[in-house]
Amino acid sequence: MRSTLLLAITAGLASAQTDTNLQTTFPTATSTTGLPAARTIAAGQSFDGKMLQWDRSPSTCREQSEGGEKDALFVLENGATLSNVIVGPGSGEGIYCKGQCTLNNVWWTDVCEDAATFLQPDGAVSYVNGGGARGASDKVFQHNGGGMVHVKNFLSSNNGKLYRSCGNCKTQRARHSTFDNIRAIDKLSVVAGVNANYGDTTVIRNSCLLKGASCFIFEGNNSGKEPTKIGSGPSGTACAVQAVRTSGC
Repeated sequence: MRSTLLLAITAGLASAQTDTNLQTTFPTATSTTGLPAARTIAAGQSFDGKMLQWDRSPSTCREQSEGGEKDALFVLENGATLSNVIVGPGSGEGIYCKGQCTLNNVWWTDVCEDAATFLQPDGAVSYVNGGGARGASDKVFQHNGGGMVHVKNFLSSNNGKLYRSCGNCKTQRARHSTFDNIRAIDKLSVVAGVNANYGDTTVIRNSCLLKGASCFIFEGNNSGKEPTKIGSGPSGTACAVQAVRTSGC
């Protein structure tokens, strides 16, 4: 019952997203713009990157060492929209969404620590429409705030986790996510890692995963310790899967 209700709710929400089609190859930038500090997109404002590559110069990438907001490329305030951007490999933390945000046709050429971090409050909804990411040894999308993150028409290549609901943040809550028309063309450990004990939910549908699991289920904590993995695959509560193929992508 819960899975059916969740599918109905998220289908209605997803219909409000910008329609950015799935692309099956990564774009090539004609030039790169280096930013000495993170660029802030003000609340309610939009920025169009014109399909150029944007990067931090000098680089803030220190592999899996977390640098926080200061190492990001773009910082989006509540209601901001970022479109048509290729994120270069020198950005340690990629994109920080401090409130509800929308990412349209954003591409990560080689993910450093995280591609995007969602810090929105409870009840907020953020969207990732189109685009893709490759080379994330750990994860692409980190969900530390509350609310819901919708990802659709997204290309994944050689990544660890596509999404992780924070497993050991000091402040924990129920986090929700949906993944619609995801294409994983090679290595992917898992689409979504969620914490069942905090009431997380995720729905993965209409997607093709050549390798990797749909979901990892964890028991999260707020102590900072490494969370415990307690399951894998659809659970009927924390994770629901619909029309996901493992071949023919």
